[in-house]
This record gives sequence, structure tokens and C-alpha cells, in this order.
Amino acid sequence: MATFFENREIVVPGQLLAEGRYRSSFGTYVSADDEVFSALVGLAELRGNTVRVVPLHGVYIPREGDRVIGTINFVAGNNWKVDIGGPYGASLHANNALRKPYDDDISKYYDVGDVIAAEVATYDRTTGPYLSMKGRGLRKLKGGTIVEVSPAKIPRVIGRKGSMINMIKGKLDIQAMVGQNGRIWIRGGDLDSLQIAKKAFKMVADQSHTKNLTDRVAQMIDEELAKMHQNDETEETEESSAPEDGEETEDEEEMEEVNE
Repeated sequence: MATFFENREIVVPGQLLAEGRYRSSFGTYVSADDEVFSALVGLAELRGNTVRVVPLHGVYIPREGDRVIGTINFVAGNNWKVDIGGPYGASLHANNALRKPYDDDISKYYDVGDVIAAEVATYDRTTGPYLSMKGRGLRKLKGGTIVEVSPAKIPRVIGRKGSMINMIKGKLDIQAMVGQNGRIWIRGGDLDSLQIAKKAFKMVADQSHTKNLTDRVAQMIDEELAKMHQNDETEETEESSAPEDGEETEDEEEMEEVNE
């Protein structure tokens, strides 16, 4: 058994990655001689005895069990049509989202424009994915804002054992939910914190192929927070030094003396 790549090395289609009894996962294929090759351009990873390639770019391809963030774009009968990005429109049946009995007008529960967290229950390329909201944490997402990155970068956004996403949430004191379809819902904190969060997620996506990324993102957040606090202190100083109504400044006193 042997591997022919460094972990998270950029590889190209047809490149030999491993020989021997390795398991082939996403982005790879196996020859009759037990050789594992890359099927796309991406980052090669070895987890245990499993070889996979994480694509550098690409649209979202649904997989059963994926948690996604979608927007309701149509209500028809007992179904909602949900935009989850990519080329596939998703369907959500009321039975997979509501407890019985429910009102015939299901738009009372979720309407066009609502953002939801759901799970891909089944997927068939001929009909598109069917969603479910019967699971822990699956719900309507109220308020907040959505950040979009390439679905291929989501594993890096999450980080090993949640290291990246938990670091960003902790430093900025925000809520965040990550969808495998490349959408990140964030809420909480103030507007400055949300802007820093957006910058952090974009940085992760743009530099996902580099090393020590978590440390560099943490440093960027610390620097942005320091700037924010410095600006707040400057504004407070300016407000405290401003003259009250009826109080003359030194410049005004000097002008009066000159006029006299």
C-alpha cells in the first residue's frame, strides 16, 4: 500500500493517488489493479484508509442526509418548492414538515421568501431532491443574513471537528448554521460583527487550499475587532469633549477677545 500525494495537495483528473487496499471516496475512482485516481481538480485527502478529492470549484450536488439552507419560492397544494442552489429545485411536502392535522393553506406555516434549514431525504436525478424538516435543528430561520460560498469549500468552513466555525462564532458572539449547499446563515451580534463574519467566511473560501488557515482567520478577526473598538473609543472621546449647549470653546473665547 502506498500514497502519492501530500495531504490537501492540489491534484488533477487522472492523477494516481494511491495503490493497494485503499477505499475510494468522493472525487476518485479505482482501477482493476486497486489503483486510486483523481476524477477532478481538487484537494486530495487521506482519512484513515479512505482517499477523497474535495473539488476546488463546483455546483451543489445533493446527497441524502445533507443539511441545506433553502428559500421557499413557490407554494402548491401540500408542497413547497425550495431553492437550494445549483441546477436542482427541491420539494418539501407538508407531511415532512408539519405535525398533523395542519391547515389546508400551508402558506400559513412557510411562505414564499422564508428561509429554512432542511435535510435532503431522498434524491433522484430525474425528479430532484425531496426535503424533510423532521430533525433536530431543522426549522424556519428568522432574521439574520445569508453568506454564500462554493459548496466545495463547506468542509473547510466547518473545519476539523467544527474548529473553524466554532472559532468564528465564539470570537464574534454570533449564531451560525452551515448548509452543505454552500449557504451559511448568521445572526446576532451587531452589524460590525456580522460584516466581520462575512469577511471571515469569504477568506476561508478563497484560501481553503492553504495551511494554518484557522490561525490566520482568527488573527484577522482579532485585528478587525480591535479596529472596531478603537473607533468606538474615538467616537466616545469626541462626544465627551464636545461643548454643551451654551458653553464656549477656547477658540470662541479667543474670537470674542479679538472682536473686542
